[in-house]
Amino acid sequence: MTTDGLSPAQPVRRLVEAFHKLPGIGPKTAQRLTFYMIRMPEDQVRSLADALLAVKERIVLCSRCYNITENDPCSICHDPGRDQSFICVVEEVLDVVALERTRSYKGLYHVLHGVISPINGIGPNDLKIQPLLNRLQDGNVKEVVLATNPNLEGEATAMYIHKLLAPLGIKLTRPARGLPVGGDLEYADEVTLSRAMEGRSDFTLP
Repeated sequence: MTTDGLSPAQPVRRLVEAFHKLPGIGPKTAQRLTFYMIRMPEDQVRSLADALLAVKERIVLCSRCYNITENDPCSICHDPGRDQSFICVVEEVLDVVALERTRSYKGLYHVLHGVISPINGIGPNDLKIQPLLNRLQDGNVKEVVLATNPNLEGEATAMYIHKLLAPLGIKLTRPARGLPVGGDLEYADEVTLSRAMEGRSDFTLP
């Protein structure tokens, strides 16, 4: 990467490379972000750096649901007002955020942190599936909502979990198909997500 025919300084190259490693950030965007930060006041840059360090130093995964939290267990798992008999299984933390915006779901969550994707080298053991099975051993959970995204990887992951949970006799449901096929939960609007959760149906294998 060059600017006006000159090779950039090492700190500039390092920052461009760091931005480029972020998801959805191409080389041009990485360069724009870097030079924008060069023009930022120093106090704003330090504030951003402090925020990044705080996230790494203070944010952990909830030992129950694997949502991100500052305190373990997270506020949702710790809330006595949540229905302990329901667990909604989602792919990522952002899915929890999306569902919480609807204010219609009052149960607990379990975050898988990904989906089964052989093409990307991700198998069941790379996900938080075993901890989910462990949570179901006490018999307190009556329904598990398999709310993976309605795409190929999400469906394959849901079917895999379904096969593991079916022998336990727990009711297995999925959100209603108001969600667009191939879409992600985190991008759905609150009304669509709320109706999908309210109209959830029994999970059946094809």
